[in-house]
Amino acid sequence: MNTRDTLKINEKGHLEIGGADCVELAKHFGTPLYVFDEAYIRRMMRTYQDTIDEEYDRNGLVLYASKAFSCEAIYAIAKQEGIGVDVVSGGELYTAMRAGFPAEKITMHGNNKLPREIAYAMECGVGTIVIDEYSEADLLDAEAAKRGVVQNVLIRVNPGVEAHTHAYVQTATPDSKFGFSIGSGAAAAITKYVLGKKHLRLKGYHCHIGSQIFEKQSFVLAVEKDLAFMADVKKSLGFEAEVLNMGGGFGIWYTDEDEKIDAEGYRGYLRALLSAVKSGCAAHGLKLPFVNIEPGRSVVGEAGITLYTVGAIKDIPGIRKYLAVDGGMFDNPRFALYQSKYTAVLANRADEKPAEIVAIAGKCCESGDLIGTEFNLPKANLGDIVAVLSTGAYNYSMASNYNRNFIPAAVLVKDGKAEYIVKPQTYEDLVRNDVIPDRLR
Repeated sequence: MNTRDTLKINEKGHLEIGGADCVELAKHFGTPLYVFDEAYIRRMMRTYQDTIDEEYDRNGLVLYASKAFSCEAIYAIAKQEGIGVDVVSGGELYTAMRAGFPAEKITMHGNNKLPREIAYAMECGVGTIVIDEYSEADLLDAEAAKRGVVQNVLIRVNPGVEAHTHAYVQTATPDSKFGFSIGSGAAAAITKYVLGKKHLRLKGYHCHIGSQIFEKQSFVLAVEKDLAFMADVKKSLGFEAEVLNMGGGFGIWYTDEDEKIDAEGYRGYLRALLSAVKSGCAAHGLKLPFVNIEPGRSVVGEAGITLYTVGAIKDIPGIRKYLAVDGGMFDNPRFALYQSKYTAVLANRADEKPAEIVAIAGKCCESGDLIGTEFNLPKANLGDIVAVLSTGAYNYSMASNYNRNFIPAAVLVKDGKAEYIVKPQTYEDLVRNDVIPDRLR
């Protein structure tokens, strides 16, 4: 287990997060339950922004990547910490605006923004919009003209860096739905096109090479390729980028197969990236651009855990033992999607030594409904509380009402106090938008 000051085993032998006993959390709020450690979230946001301020003379801004976990409370925290956010849909933008987040510190990207999302973004006064296709540039220009404004934009480029991560979360390989390839000349062509738009102000470039990356060199190589491209564009088109957004993708700990990185370790990743920007600009004769980064998983991933209750145990001799819990792929589809690995503990017996390898199964009517198949746990009993660690990123974001199960509630914990940030669903919530046509009555 990747313990820390806010995630540990207490004197009762129970798992504790943010000063709150997980057994008491399960008793009070019920399970399944998403639990988020506020102190850890704030620590990571500050770590990144402080590093930019100290290493890059305050010439940059952290943008929390909303897709990792979006709710009003996370935007409230980001606002208090003085960072920006990125959004990839009208829904994420609406949530941020409801939370009172300043629109000028929001960047919107995505590979197929709908006309209504573009209109809403401009209505809100979103600071920057990232262009990912020609038709999008046309839509943005037309909408800005209609409103009599000039919209700040970036162009998403693809540097062709193949980070060592799962194929489904690599985004900068030559075959990607995201961005314009630098190597093929597509990035230079779209730059010239956007520079010709009267109601768009091109500020620079956006680049994101993937997720769950542990190699500093991947980020350094992406910076080097981006800066070489920016220098070519300056020479050929006379345009010098003011902004370079390097996206996110820093890896986190899920199991002991992963590197354990503390705040200082993440500072190291960012220092390497910023150092590459400084040396590359010096080499190419470029002005230092304003730098954005977009961490999401590394801000909330390890900050979150999910609590379940063991409801059934099935032992198939010589094959596998299953612990069935009251959650499943409706609250965590990541194992079903790409065999993501996790660490689990029995929260009510966290100090006991492991005794057997088990699979944790969900309650959905689906054979693939598993949280994982190789959990090393003490021998479990009915009613035990299972905590699956590092579930803060993409679990709630990807949750569904499959089989008309409830998406779990979420609580935020700090100094032992837990409060809802996402309320529990009810049966009424599940049928709220259902309609029976009169001909069926």
